[in-house]
Amino acid sequence: MHRRASGTHGPIAGRIASGRRQALAALPVKIGVLLAAALASAAAGAQTAAWPARPIRLVVPFAPGGNTDVQARLIAQHLGQAFGQSVVVENRGGAGGTLGVAQVAKAAPDGYTIAFASFGNILVGASLYENLPYDPLKDFEPVVLVSEPPGILVVHPSLPVKSVQELIALARARPDALSYGSAGNGTWNHLFAEQFKTITRTRIAHVPYKGAGPAITDLLGGHIQLM
Repeated sequence: MHRRASGTHGPIAGRIASGRRQALAALPVKIGVLLAAALASAAAGAQTAAWPARPIRLVVPFAPGGNTDVQARLIAQHLGQAFGQSVVVENRGGAGGTLGVAQVAKAAPDGYTIAFASFGNILVGASLYENLPYDPLKDFEPVVLVSEPPGILVVHPSLPVKSVQELIALARARPDALSYGSAGNGTWNHLFAEQFKTITRTRIAHVPYKGAGPAITDLLGGHIQLM
């Protein structure tokens, strides 16, 4: 999504060169849909007919290395090929992704700053943070749903469990002794884990990170036990 412009502008049909159309057609379906929507929606806020006339910022509101970052970099590569302009990925992690999204909300609504946001910082943030520095409904123009990543439960190999049932039994026997990591407060892996704790009646400490990448690093190092 990108910063919503206050005014409206004409359609950009006919402004895409044939080479860019071919680049779009050569991409996988989901990425192609993103590019087409971005061309139509992001350029709607641009002030010049030659959009994009300069590099585009794609803000990832999490630290490098997580699934959101990996997806954004893959898509940025294809966007750059289709647009004929560089699409620069900027990582701005913190506060469950709300810090990076807030930067996009403050940017000029010209189609050159786009947020690779998630449901946590768009849908959940307003419920978690009393003074959220942006209005998800008023400050942004949605572009497209990129993906719906699956939720996967993983544990460090040092944990003496071989099944979910054994993990539940261990967590019940050792309340507050285990910890899990997430990409930050309000992110999907945080909420899913809390739901898991409620359903299984377990007490597992939450360790929020600035993105899934740092959490995975600590999981591999044994600093947290599950994710």
